[in-house]
Amino acid sequence: MELPPKVKNILLLDSEGKRVAVKYYSDDWPTNTAKEAFEKAVFTKTQKTSARTEVEVTELENNIIVYKFAQDLHFFVTGGQEENELILASVLQGLFDAVTLLLRGNVDKREALDNLDLIFLCFDEIIDGGIVLETDATVIAGKVGIGSTDPNAPLSEQTISQALATAREHFTRSLLK
Repeated sequence: MELPPKVKNILLLDSEGKRVAVKYYSDDWPTNTAKEAFEKAVFTKTQKTSARTEVEVTELENNIIVYKFAQDLHFFVTGGQEENELILASVLQGLFDAVTLLLRGNVDKREALDNLDLIFLCFDEIIDGGIVLETDATVIAGKVGIGSTDPNAPLSEQTISQALATAREHFTRSLLK
């Protein structure tokens, strides 16, 4: 029986190698110090490349890492040595495209920090426990909350972001009465 593809982590680092958003799905890095050391090693190994138009692939510490850069953000997806690079690349491209849609094409550190909740929701829509769920950027962005639905729709038919916005709006209205 063939196991589904697994991702060990998703890293979103700035142009200096500092964390913007990261999520680990593997116990290969048990401590925060180990995770930061891995992030630094990944950044150091890839910083001199020009992965701005195409997804690039490298290997580090028995892991396959696919990566792509946009302005001052560096996107990384890590899988084990046995993982298919094309699957990891499709995960990365799905993440990159979904973030681009959600940030309305303005993919930079400041905009990413302002919308960190949407980026983490993207992580959760793409990967669950290391298993790839979705790679289509429009589906991911739609689930995270790009398109608004009818604000009077039942909460069960709204995305998490839309439900929170609706609840916030109702709460604000009740305070103003």
